[in-house]
Amino acid sequence: MLEVILMGTGGMMPLPYRYLTSMIARYNGSNILIDCGEGTQVAMKKAGLSPKPIDVICFTHYHADHISGLPGMLLTLGNAERTEPVVMIGPRGLTRVVPALRTIAPELPFDISLIEIQDNFQVFDFGEYKIEAFRVNHNVICYGYNIVVDRSPKFDPERAKAQNIPLKAWNPLQKGNDVTIDGITYTPDMVLGPARKGLKLTYCTDSRPTDFIVENAKGADLFICEGMYGEPDKLEKAKEHKHMTFYEAAEMAKDAGVKEMWLTHFSPSLNHPEEYKNEVRKIFENTVVSKDGQRKDLLFEED
Repeated sequence: MLEVILMGTGGMMPLPYRYLTSMIARYNGSNILIDCGEGTQVAMKKAGLSPKPIDVICFTHYHADHISGLPGMLLTLGNAERTEPVVMIGPRGLTRVVPALRTIAPELPFDISLIEIQDNFQVFDFGEYKIEAFRVNHNVICYGYNIVVDRSPKFDPERAKAQNIPLKAWNPLQKGNDVTIDGITYTPDMVLGPARKGLKLTYCTDSRPTDFIVENAKGADLFICEGMYGEPDKLEKAKEHKHMTFYEAAEMAKDAGVKEMWLTHFSPSLNHPEEYKNEVRKIFENTVVSKDGQRKDLLFEED
């Protein structure tokens, strides 16, 4: 199970009823935070979450509404007596931006590993899950992210017994490794079934629509995408500021064949984004106009 919590849904500035865009994904004890704007700690507290388990922080870009909450977050992690390292991933400039913000959070009881994204597409393997970064089209360097949980084929003990495979070979074979015992080599294909579908979460903000976003969101179980403007007459403004409308996001969701889309990163002037949901659902039916604190458990398909 991959748990997803969208803590804030606002863009540009926090509002009394809408925190800035940030998201946490939790898988098997590991916590991944994407973006950390002003007020992220308050949003986490309201969602009943502790910052202490955060292992990875990803930044889409370095506009203030996506990173200005980092110094306070780091201080809170330190006060929570965290000692495990924290990994940070972001566009080029991360090694300049984070140390600058740490001027007001200089002493921490844990190490920070800074990883700058070098390519238009890059994969970071954390063992039980992968984070894929893909370039989007904003007015500064900006990336979207996939969180991918692969699922290994199912081990078939009956096939193993039928082939007289020793018990001590079962575990490494289940992990996909060859095993040689008494001169006989056993391979995973002897005991593993067909590939099984894993889980995929796609997160994208801020950007104009691009084919590369569609390509990277293909088949996502959940596509969280910016919808800066719901008003149909705001298309030119969206183009000018390199953002997108609800309807452009819905077209991408449809083209990518995702299961569900959550709209987020609403303009401060958009007081009631839910007013536009029916029109958006004419393009992509399974659209949700998100609210702060929204959460969902992404579950593996039954065999």
